[in-house]
Amino acid sequence: MAWNRGGGGSVADGLERRLGEPVGDVSLSFARLVGGGGALNIPSQLNGVAADWVVLNGGANDLSGSGCGCRVCDSVLDRLISESGTRGAIPELVAELRRRGSRVVWLDYYTAPRYAGTICVAPYRILEERLDRMAAADPGVIVLDLDSVFRSDDLSLFARDRVHPSQRGSGRIADLVAPVLIR
Repeated sequence: MAWNRGGGGSVADGLERRLGEPVGDVSLSFARLVGGGGALNIPSQLNGVAADWVVLNGGANDLSGSGCGCRVCDSVLDRLISESGTRGAIPELVAELRRRGSRVVWLDYYTAPRYAGTICVAPYRILEERLDRMAAADPGVIVLDLDSVFRSDDLSLFARDRVHPSQRGSGRIADLVAPVLIR
């Protein structure tokens, strides 16, 4: 979510332009849901945040930094979100935000060119299925699939690392999210 902030092209920057009102942004690159020290822990980033809507994602850094090598990620996935979508760091964070009165938009990951066609795609598909189960149980939670606006073969949507979004990619994310926030 924080990628492209330096150039005024982050997702939050795009949402602010599309909505015509201020959008807060507490995201930091390389943060994790489980672990990550201080501000690099996503739940810590959201301490004290109470807003009508909270837009977030997470889990990729947990999976990629876990050493599972995209092969045996079951324990990491389970720590993030259980198969039922009811337990783990993600449902706990979402439940806390909901207790504060926020509605939540969770952005599921797109397939990055760096990982397209590899076994690394499978853990993210499992994460998506679990997120969908979580959202189905709460009308105040919406999961948006970024693969609906990203194609891994369109390199213009990606930064040079072929993982994070380019400014154009961040704009596509903002385009997907903005209509949900003005309902």
